[in-house]
Amino acid sequence: MEFNKIIAVTGKPGLFQVVSQTKTGIIVESLTDKKRIPILSTHNVSLLENIAIFTYDEEVPLLTVFKSIFEKEEGKETISHKESANKLTAFFSEILPEYDQERVYTSNIKKVIQWYNALIAVGFDFASAELTTDANQEA
Repeated sequence: MEFNKIIAVTGKPGLFQVVSQTKTGIIVESLTDKKRIPILSTHNVSLLENIAIFTYDEEVPLLTVFKSIFEKEEGKETISHKESANKLTAFFSEILPEYDQERVYTSNIKKVIQWYNALIAVGFDFASAELTTDANQEA
């Protein structure tokens, strides 16, 4: 499973892996139940690799945040995304102390934690995952 093929689809729970492309959209497979569904070009899709978390100095790629959680939790699931806002923000402050508290909302933190736990549940290997950004490809 490659990180650069994992997406979130607005209005659909869970994470999906891109399987193939069609004329009108893409075919994705749910990471949890392995069901394949078509996603039309009218759906709002977010590639996890393109998501970043605001800090006061820069934007930190989501994979970097996931790796920080992975190291802190020693490869296991972390706290539930259903914890109180105070617990979630305190936890996130440990993972990414310099995150911009005015631009990163509790709902964003919930998504990050929910996605991390979903990836751990399906056995995603954060230790070997790498970003494939345009900067890396040009260098």
